[in-house]
Amino acid sequence: MNWRKSTYSSGGEGDTCVEIAEDPTRIAIRDSKAPARATLSFPTPAFTALIDHLKGQPSWNSESL
Repeated sequence: MNWRKSTYSSGGEGDTCVEIAEDPTRIAIRDSKAPARATLSFPTPAFTALIDHLKGQPSWNSESL
């Protein structure tokens, strides 16, 4: 997987952030300080909905739940 760091790294050495990797159907997330540990993996539409929700722009409606 091709991992990339968040553009919102918080100061310091730039190592206090998450990294993401994309493939055609899933998004994987890991801690940049512990890359050998477990990762979280989400279907791409679910990850997109999560990010949109966090930004305050839901990409789904409550009727679809």
